Amino acid sequence: MTLDRNTIKQKLRQQRLGTPSWGYADSGTRFHTLTRPYAPRNLHEKIEDAAQVQKFTGVCPCLDLHTAWDSSTDWAATRDFAESLGLKIGAINPHLFAHNDYSFGTICNPAERVRRQSLDKLLEGIEIGQAVGSKVLSLWFPDGTDYPGQDNFRKRKGYAEAALRRVYDAMPADMRLVLEYKFFEPAFYHTDLADWGISYILTRQLGDRAGVLVDLGHHALGANVEHIVSILISEHKLGGFHFNDKKYGDDDLTVGSINPYQLFLIYCELVAAAVDERYAGDMERVAYMIDENHNLKPQIEGTIQSVCALQEAYAKALLVDHAALAKAQDNADLIQTEELIKAAYNTDVRPLLAEVRGEMGLAADPVAAFRASGYMKAITAKRT
Repeated sequence: MTLDRNTIKQKLRQQRLGTPSWGYADSGTRFHTLTRPYAPRNLHEKIEDAAQVQKFTGVCPCLDLHTAWDSSTDWAATRDFAESLGLKIGAINPHLFAHNDYSFGTICNPAERVRRQSLDKLLEGIEIGQAVGSKVLSLWFPDGTDYPGQDNFRKRKGYAEAALRRVYDAMPADMRLVLEYKFFEPAFYHTDLADWGISYILTRQLGDRAGVLVDLGHHALGANVEHIVSILISEHKLGGFHFNDKKYGDDDLTVGSINPYQLFLIYCELVAAAVDERYAGDMERVAYMIDENHNLKPQIEGTIQSVCALQEAYAKALLVDHAALAKAQDNADLIQTEELIKAAYNTDVRPLLAEVRGEMGLAADPVAAFRASGYMKAITAKRT
């Protein structure tokens, strides 16, 4: 049995995504930072750009902040400014890289001084979150080693456990911690939080308000990300996503630009769990966030494009006949199971999304509507 059309449209209207402040700023490769005349020069201008994405999509009411690149002398005023443009502050990402002190790690660094400094940055992130009304602390650590024998693996794990415990205990009762992982870079021999298993172990030790953050680009080539998502759901430890895409070794391509089928399969797991009474409550707390830098694409348009890809993946997953799929799975009918999945994936959901957007008072084509708005011309003149 599939969901009826009105239920699907209601769920699409209720989809919520966070966009990243750093996704609106100038970025580049390891070799060069590319600059654009329309790039925001401060946090207020990033908020203005994020408000445009919400204006034309209607499903991006949250802006995630990074304390490396976002600063304010009055965080309460920053919160008020965002709310005046129809936005809330989403996840807080504390700054723990881009400094010589972190050459050998942050919370896993062998130097006690650096570990203490790193912990202070994490606690500062909690304070910022409280000031702006954020309920999510998003953590990623560039910790690892470059050479065999450089440091003691178990000792470093103990350092991480101690720091995360301090952070978790310092969070207010309504704040959640999501812990990201990455299998390599910037360390090239070992990474302290290399995969979902390590993040799972650490968050399980912390408590119910800690979960694993899955970044789609932070896996080895060929990794079955939808399987990882399913296992984390079954363990009540799926905390959030950083949506993006990858071809080789990093994660900053626009969502769905390389592997839209995998994105759809991930959403199939999310949709199935949302209607399962064992996991429905967990799924309401998952933080859906975009994490990408637009090195070549115009930042606002690239972000809108990613949002549209996520809307399409979600819409297709909502079309799957899960009752028929479960029956075919029980019968080990491989042909029918795949046909049911592919039937939903091959459906053109753009007319459905255009209808939903119309009901929300939005243009059917968000990218085209934004281009016609004149916003880019105005901010280029203002910011040049």
